[in-house]
Amino acid sequence: MLTFLKNRKQDSTYAYQGAGRGLSLARIAALEDFVQGQLSPDLTLVFDLPVDVGLARASARGRLDRFEQEGQAFFQKVREAYLKRAEAAPQRYFLVDAAQPLAQVQQSLDALLPQLLERARG
Repeated sequence: MLTFLKNRKQDSTYAYQGAGRGLSLARIAALEDFVQGQLSPDLTLVFDLPVDVGLARASARGRLDRFEQEGQAFFQKVREAYLKRAEAAPQRYFLVDAAQPLAQVQQSLDALLPQLLERARG
């Protein structure tokens, strides 16, 4: 059986609060272990793009939210944290080049889907 689980908080806590805000990674890990134990996502898709491109896209949408108002250095730290996590556990992470036009990102996902389904089947 194929089960999909959405849990972006685990990785985003390390990226935003840890790398971005400087909260101790050891403290985050201890809290994660206390709350979740051995439960962790089987798959994380990281839609990666250069920070300046992401900020430009956010600005083009209109009013920025409180995270989007953070500086470029903050988002560079966040991006680097996601990339480090992906490098440390390549079996769990798939990087998607989100700097491409939307149609190409969708094609990348279409090409990735058969691999993900095969992997889920074991």
